[in-house]
Amino acid sequence: MSEPIGPDGALPATAVPGTPASDVPGVHVTLSTASVFPRRVPYAFEAAAEIGYDGIEVMIWSEEATRNPLTLARYSAETGVPVRSVHAPTLLVSQRVWGRAPGPKLDRTVEMAQELGATTVVVHPPFRWQFKYARQFEEQVATLTENTDVTIAVENMYPWRGGGRELQAYLPGWDPAEHGYDAVTLDLSHASVAQQDGMKLLSIFGDRLRHLHLADGTGSPRDEHLVPGRGTMRCDKVLAELARQGWQGDVCLEISTRGRSAEERTADLREALTYARTHLGLNADVPAS
Repeated sequence: MSEPIGPDGALPATAVPGTPASDVPGVHVTLSTASVFPRRVPYAFEAAAEIGYDGIEVMIWSEEATRNPLTLARYSAETGVPVRSVHAPTLLVSQRVWGRAPGPKLDRTVEMAQELGATTVVVHPPFRWQFKYARQFEEQVATLTENTDVTIAVENMYPWRGGGRELQAYLPGWDPAEHGYDAVTLDLSHASVAQQDGMKLLSIFGDRLRHLHLADGTGSPRDEHLVPGRGTMRCDKVLAELARQGWQGDVCLEISTRGRSAEERTADLREALTYARTHLGLNADVPAS
């Protein structure tokens, strides 16, 4: 395993005074950098620090900073906000990030997570046109899990719908419940699109659930990523059940604030953090603006 790096090669990002260590057990409420799009990564770190999130999940995509561990370590050191998870570049919009071959991208994401001291990598299942990658995906995930100390948590997706038809866009499939992955990420907005019940998925995934993307939805075929509490996914019940079980992992806010003003975006990020901590039974105090 690579040693975690700092901006000067000496101080690990997770060792900044006052920063929660990545291996401290319990529930951490973190912020995905995707939650501030189209604002960039420095803004996400600054917002997370100002509002009081426990860490950051970096969504790797076209923004250069999301692909540079030295830059990310510097932002972490400057704000005191650790990088706790990294999302592999597996979106449609990031298919050309780090080249076209998806398998090496997952390897590289795990390496970057190790360099940053992050403990979790979130990855989507392959698209059905990524035949070679799809054939070896489960084996690759299992090998990376066995050979590193990084949790590779495969995310639930959803069928694509349109024109009264349903397209199976993922191989070996969009539902991790049907496959033997050791670790799973539950995204409640994706579950909404798939018209699945979040509480039932908690039971189905069981101890394989290692990571939660917290966002709401209304059952629309569009992936909404609403602020929790603004949809129908019973996010409060899901969080309360995780707290009841004594679950340990990261609850990562992955909401959409696109099209919001600066004031509205900040208000949404504060509301989301307060909601999560309240229903997890944690200290819900959020610093005043």
